[in-house]
This record gives sequence, structure tokens and C-alpha cells, in this order.
Amino acid sequence: MRVLVVEDHRELAETLATGLRREGMAVDLAWDGAAALERTSVNRYDVVVLDRDLPVLHGDEVCRALVAERYRARVLMLTAATTIEDRVDGLSLGADDYLPKPFAFAELVARIRALARRSQPALPPVLAHGELRLDPGLRVASRAGRRLELSPKEFAVLELLLAAQGRVVSAEELLERAWDEAADPFSATVKVTISRLRRKLGDPALVETVPQAGYRIWG
Repeated sequence: MRVLVVEDHRELAETLATGLRREGMAVDLAWDGAAALERTSVNRYDVVVLDRDLPVLHGDEVCRALVAERYRARVLMLTAATTIEDRVDGLSLGADDYLPKPFAFAELVARIRALARRSQPALPPVLAHGELRLDPGLRVASRAGRRLELSPKEFAVLELLLAAQGRVVSAEELLERAWDEAADPFSATVKVTISRLRRKLGDPALVETVPQAGYRIWG
């Protein structure tokens, strides 16, 4: 999944981004509300982690703008304010969830994943194709009972291909959903990752290249 973290405390933002990337998420950062809206205008996110007290443009205004635009991402609002009234105010703005600071990182991860599931069509908890199994929650993939040692990007690409249920997924969509904005769209990043994934999946081959279209799980 792709996540935008909007937090003006840079050390906290970088720490969160590092941790979420280790969980296999593609993460972009914005330091203020105006920058957040710039990024959402050009990138497709599954979840926006939004600090409420932001410079330039307040987090409340960012949330209102996303709701008004019917932006597809779910919004998880963060704030140091912890009263019931504050939570009600945040949710009334259109946020999908509300997490007071300080918070446990494991809870943040769980809430992001829960919100991301809500932003997508319902899928089974374990994705499967033949002898191939992938559990997004446990971050485990296997084929014929053999555990696959996948990098975070390989896991993310395999998850997207399995979730597509046979639909062709373009290289552009894989790049947009599994990488952050630092990825070079003109590089061979996707092709190299697909090649490594194929080797780790073994034979018979499961990832098919559809010329001029993209990739799919087949066979």
C-alpha cells in the first residue's frame, strides 16, 4: 500500500516513515498542510496519516479539502489533543480514524492496514493462487509449503498481483502503488523486481508478462 505521512515534526515523520517502510509500505512525507494537498493532487494514496496541528494549512482544512474532493484515501488523524470532544471534532471533519499522541507504533500499523483494507474491494485474509499463499497481515508468503524469502518490494508486488485476481497490472500501477515518489518512473525498477520475484517463486512460472500491458499471475 502507499501511505502519505503529514507531520511537521521532522524527526517523528522520518521515524514513522522508516518503520512503515520496514512493514512493506511505500511512504511519502509532507511537512505542512499545503504540501500534503500538493502530493494528493498528483499521487494516489491508500491512507493519509494526518497530523492535526500543521503549519501553513491546518490539518482540519486538509481533511475538509480531501473530503470535498472525494479523494479515495482513508484519513487517519493524529493529534496531541486527547479529549472526547477533540476526537469527535476530528471524526466530524471526515477523518476515518483518530489516534491520539503518544501512540504505540504497532497500533499505528494495525490501524493503517485496517483503513487500507476499507479503501479496497473486500479480499480474503490470505491471498492464494494454486499452491501460492500470501498473508498480508503476517507478512508471510509460501509456495507448496515452502516459505518465500521476499524483500518488502517483492512482497508488495506479489500482493498487488494476487489481489488483482488475474487482471493485468501495468508497470505504472505497480510503481505507483508499491514505491514512493522518489522512485524514477523511467528506470527498470519494476522489471528488475519482477525478475527477482520470478526467480524466488520458482517453476513453473506464475508471473506472466503481457506485452504492452503489464503483468499478471497466471497458470
